[in-house]
Amino acid sequence: MRVLSPGHFELIRSQTANTAQEPIKNLGSLPEWNLKDLYPAIDSKELADDFVRVTADAKIFAERYRGKLLALASDANASASLYEAIAAYEAIDDRLGRLLSYAALVYSGDTTNPAHSKFYGDTQDRATTISTELLFFTLELNRIDDALLDAASAKSPLAHYRPWLIDIRLEKPYQLEDRLEQVFLEKSVTGSGAWNRLFDDTMASLRFNLDGEELTLEPILNKFQDPDQTIRRRASDALAKTFRANLRSFSLITNTLAKDKEISDRWRGFKDVADSRHLSNRVEREVVEALVSAVRQAYPRLSHRYYALKAKWFGQDQLDHWDRNAPLPKVEQRDIPWLEAKDMVLHAYHDFSPRMASIADDFFKKQWIDAPVRPGKAPGAFAHPTVPSAHPYVLVNYLGKPRDVMTLAHELGHGVHQVLAAPNGALMAPTPLTLAETASVFGEMLTFRRLLDRISNPAERKAMLASKVEDMINTVVRQIAFYTFEREIHLERRDGELTAERIGEIWMKIQKESLGPSIRLGDGYETFWTYIPHFIHSPFYVYAYAFGDCLVNSLYAVYENATEGFAERYLAMLSAGGTKHHSELLAPFGLDARDPAFWQVGLSLIERMIIELESMD
Repeated sequence: MRVLSPGHFELIRSQTANTAQEPIKNLGSLPEWNLKDLYPAIDSKELADDFVRVTADAKIFAERYRGKLLALASDANASASLYEAIAAYEAIDDRLGRLLSYAALVYSGDTTNPAHSKFYGDTQDRATTISTELLFFTLELNRIDDALLDAASAKSPLAHYRPWLIDIRLEKPYQLEDRLEQVFLEKSVTGSGAWNRLFDDTMASLRFNLDGEELTLEPILNKFQDPDQTIRRRASDALAKTFRANLRSFSLITNTLAKDKEISDRWRGFKDVADSRHLSNRVEREVVEALVSAVRQAYPRLSHRYYALKAKWFGQDQLDHWDRNAPLPKVEQRDIPWLEAKDMVLHAYHDFSPRMASIADDFFKKQWIDAPVRPGKAPGAFAHPTVPSAHPYVLVNYLGKPRDVMTLAHELGHGVHQVLAAPNGALMAPTPLTLAETASVFGEMLTFRRLLDRISNPAERKAMLASKVEDMINTVVRQIAFYTFEREIHLERRDGELTAERIGEIWMKIQKESLGPSIRLGDGYETFWTYIPHFIHSPFYVYAYAFGDCLVNSLYAVYENATEGFAERYLAMLSAGGTKHHSELLAPFGLDARDPAFWQVGLSLIERMIIELESMD
């Protein structure tokens, strides 16, 4: 039974967003989502009734099945009896997920609204209480003898849930005694959940003074793409000043959560600091280590090489860190209206698969997207799957820049994936993070390729290709650097608390290694670890971006050389949801992530783009 937090759904790597403090010109009307598909309001009768119903259902379920699963599995009618139990459990999970999703989305819409914050916190509390009633279920299932469970799940109707049963068995070695599991679950509200919420509330309340104007995080980060270098530098100074003023809080949050995770990992028997993430991602440690090793070895020919080229475009030997994502000089970047962005993405999707475009179009037609920035709105972008009985929602902060169009394509890719996987039901629709990035990055690549093919102006083509390379470096190189940073923090935390200065030292060392000698990391950059939400909400989440990007690069290479039928195989892969291992899903495309050479295919695509950019000089 899952208890969702804002970190449960994707927090995109993007640093672009719109801002209510800046006038929006020529973008058209930006849509806001309609959450009434879930509930009419936070104080609605429908919501209150669902809480009453799910609370009662959970108690009835526990009374009926607690302590009785082994007997059911030993019965001649085990397949039907266990199927009935799991179906009842899934129905409760779906209803509870609807309540939690609604609370998370309301909170994301305005994290500074006290009523929304209270509603979100209260919903989490109530959901945790309900979940404790159901905690026994998967624990008891995992205590059933393998032979009994295998025999029952080999028959209909329990065969339907066989993938889920296989999946939860992977957790068996790390399960604790029932009462310990209950304590871990109940204490999460006042433990990690509380620290997550403190981070969100603190970050939402921060203001960054730029030339007398008080900006929130997203608008100030957006200044790093301003054509004026002076504005970019002042934005960096403003960020550093505010981060420094709050270093004690961010250091305490980081230290506490790292220790909290170490305690949990130690009790459960995880050997490596990232093993719990690998388990939840259903990916082997050696596969992740091969990815990390391949990317780190590629730093010189990817990020180091590209930033040396970009510095030359700016007439410099080195770029200051605030110029890393700066637009290319002498290339005008127009704002892209919302309807034009919509058409760009939908046409790119339609060229690949009309069905894919049709699903994506529902997000526009049915108000499943929230695009404008409002005070207090969650930064970045995400696609929230909610529950199979409802539909996903997408949040973006749309500024009208090409990167915002790519972000829209990315999140709609997630949305399409979530819609296709929903028929698997609440237990088997969720996809591990490593594969959850496949559809998003693929949708982004389709949109990029379509736009690039339609650009004839050499300067515009160069700018767009450079922007894509930067996005891929941010997705692959930067995320692996983040993963490396997290590893060092969590490993060193085992020997005691880390000071803010020490965290900054580790950050600077790893950033220098990944970005290379052509990026000058100036004063203040040592504080920039503070605002990365993945470190707080989802430790070691970040490598999933690199996994997804390299996987999609390899998948796209297959697509470019494929005969008919690729789109059908691709949609079938997305429709599988969480019912299959990554090796099984990639087999129809001739790909195997366990092969070290697999990662080189994805990385070589980035390198080829850099070589093309070098040839344009």
